[in-house]
Amino acid sequence: MKWARVRRNLETPEIADLEGVVERETAAVLGRAFDRPLRVAIPAGSRGIFGIDRILRTVVQTIRSFGGDPFLFAAMGSHGGGTAEGQRQILASLGISEEAVGAPVSCSSEVVQVGETPSGLPVYVAREAAEADAILVVNRVKPHTSFHGPHESGLAKMLSVGMGRAAGAEAVHRLGVGHLPGVVPEIAGEVLRRLPVIGGLGIVENSWERPAHIRGFRAADLLAGDRALLQEARRLMPGLPTDRLDLLVVREMGKNFSGTGMDTNVIGRLRITGVPEPQDVQITYIAVCDLSEASHGNATGIGLADFTTEKLAAKIDRAATYLNCLTSGFVARAAVPMTFSSEKEMLDAAFRALKRPPHQVRWMAVANTLELGEVRVGEALWEEAQTWPDVAGVGALRDVTFTADGDLVWEEEEEGKDRG
Repeated sequence: MKWARVRRNLETPEIADLEGVVERETAAVLGRAFDRPLRVAIPAGSRGIFGIDRILRTVVQTIRSFGGDPFLFAAMGSHGGGTAEGQRQILASLGISEEAVGAPVSCSSEVVQVGETPSGLPVYVAREAAEADAILVVNRVKPHTSFHGPHESGLAKMLSVGMGRAAGAEAVHRLGVGHLPGVVPEIAGEVLRRLPVIGGLGIVENSWERPAHIRGFRAADLLAGDRALLQEARRLMPGLPTDRLDLLVVREMGKNFSGTGMDTNVIGRLRITGVPEPQDVQITYIAVCDLSEASHGNATGIGLADFTTEKLAAKIDRAATYLNCLTSGFVARAAVPMTFSSEKEMLDAAFRALKRPPHQVRWMAVANTLELGEVRVGEALWEEAQTWPDVAGVGALRDVTFTADGDLVWEEEEEGKDRG
């Protein structure tokens, strides 16, 4: 087998002064100093957002400068196993701690029901949020991996699912994925009406997962702002440079890259019973090598692959993975595919299934489904890669090599030997 490194020239607007922009947007949401030292709750989610510790620390400092008493609370649906300790471990792995953000961080499974939606769905929120004097929502806005609508992953979903913890996530997902586009804004609207939400801070990342835009919205404009940022996030979201592959090799999957381990918008697979598969991306087989440490054993999305390794399988925390997939109802995403003792054996099996020698197979390898600014391509794609509109450089074809344990060697090629 041979492969070559391909560097891509993706659109990457980036905020230069992260703390300055966060302070400005937070101040715009707050408006004026508090009349008394209100306890302001800030939800902390489970996604790996670049600079989230710096963002939250600046939000805390700005609230405090306005006379508020800020604190963070875990708001990640059923992630972290739905437990206080699991939540704290996830937040710590993301750099979110009392020391890092300069404010208390509360982790708990406790929720309260604050009412019902017009359709009769119970509205749950974290007890800490319900008991606070004010709430300021902070979250990344991006396309969701299981449904599409005017509100996907973002401020509305944090209000409706994240802040509802395991009980809220269970109530939402019980209706089925087809109801999510309507349910998410419905619950978010009820939370906005029933709780003292000041507003929100929405983060849009560029194709290198760096903050491209951060906007603050007061409560009355929060849902409209969430919709607008989703469109910008969709425009900036990277995909694979080709929509037809025989084999995609993913070096690492995990919750820090996508809620489904591998982003369904990138790989073109949903694996949701009763929901048609996307047609815009066609990949015959997917092989995934490893599970990120930041996932803490949650291998949700492993069922989106066709081949994997014993190394990955040994890292799976079944309780965390099953809770995540049982809560969503997407149980196929927890199914472990054909498993092999090494990455070499896994790739040998994939090529055997394709019934063609490697040099005739349209195959690509990526680090994960979030960082797509660089990919590796096999011989059958090498010439085509040089015509891709976003290509910045195509390296020379080189032999694929493996370690003594049979793992792929991913060392960077020398820059001077790249072509283009």
